Parts: sequence; structure tokens; C-alpha cells
Amino acid sequence: MNDTKKLGRPRTFDEAEALMAAMNAFWTKGYAATSMKDLTAAMKISGPSIYAAFGDKRELYLKTIDRYADVDGCAPIVAFEGAASIEDAVRGFLTSVVSHSTQQEGAPRGCFLASCVATTVGEVEGVAERMEKAIRETDTRLAARFDKEKSLGNLPKDFPSQDRARLLHDMRQGHVHRSRAGWTAERLLDDLEDRVRMVLMI
Repeated sequence: MNDTKKLGRPRTFDEAEALMAAMNAFWTKGYAATSMKDLTAAMKISGPSIYAAFGDKRELYLKTIDRYADVDGCAPIVAFEGAASIEDAVRGFLTSVVSHSTQQEGAPRGCFLASCVATTVGEVEGVAERMEKAIRETDTRLAARFDKEKSLGNLPKDFPSQDRARLLHDMRQGHVHRSRAGWTAERLLDDLEDRVRMVLMI
């Protein structure tokens, strides 16, 4: 007689969409104030299904951070790395930051990491390491593009790649802060060319 193993019930929800819904719930109310009831309502799946697919509340929260860092959080960096010239790279980075901060449908304005996740460093295990990793990787990727332009002769050899990478990163967070205060994309981009020159000045 052959033994037949029971197969698990296939998931009836899109994991990426569920994580996005959970992220928006955490982003709107904050980690501590977001209940499992809030999460089941936002994700449109049952509590047992959440636990089976994502773990407990903390594990789900960490997964939303990872997804944001891998997808939405990297969009400005992808624009920066893919532009034809370094001027277009800086311009594209800041434009992408503004777009993601002011035009996200169904999500609060700003940046999930800066607006929500940063407030839970030291309170939720695993968050501090992810924030440090996100900051370090952003600075490294920005500096690498500046170094590439130096090797091509498009920037002086003494151009301070690391310093300007951090400056560009800090400009990003400034835009996020202002977008949370209700600034429009047009207002945020009003001095775009001045900022491009500031980042690239010798």
C-alpha cells in the first residue's frame, strides 16, 4: 500500500502585493500601533495565512523592509547608474526621489525607511542592521558611479566620490522630509539644476 502525502494548500494571494499592503499598513500607523487585525484587513488574507507565509508580526515587518529596499528604495539608484552622463545621473536620481516621494498611489508620502523604519531602530530586533545596510549600500553604489566617471576622465581624479555620495544621499532624505510636509513635485524640483551643480562642483 502506498502512502500518500498531503500537499499543502496552494496560496491564493500574490505575495508581493500582500507585502506591499502590509508595508503601507505599517507606514500609515507605525509598527507598534499596527495590529494583526489591521494587517489582515490590509492584506486581505487570514491571520493563519499571514503566519504561514511571513511569520509573526516582527518577521513580516522585516520582510516589508527588505522588499522596499530591494524594489522602491533602489529606483533612484537605478536611475543614477543607468544615465548616460554624470549630470543626467544626478538629475535622474533626484527626479526619481521626488517622483517616488510625491506620486505613490495608496501609500503615504515620503520614504518608508526614513518615515517609519528609522523610528523603530533599537526597538525591533533586526531593524538597525537593515537600516545600516541600506545606508551603506546606497553610499557605495553612488560613489562607484562617481569613481567610474573619474576613470573615464569625466570628473577630476581628486573628485571626492564618497563625500558627494553622502551629500546626494542626504539631499534625498531632505526631499523626502519636505514631501512629507506636503511639498509638491514642482516645488521640490524648482532648484534641481542648482542641486546638480552643487553635487558636481569642484
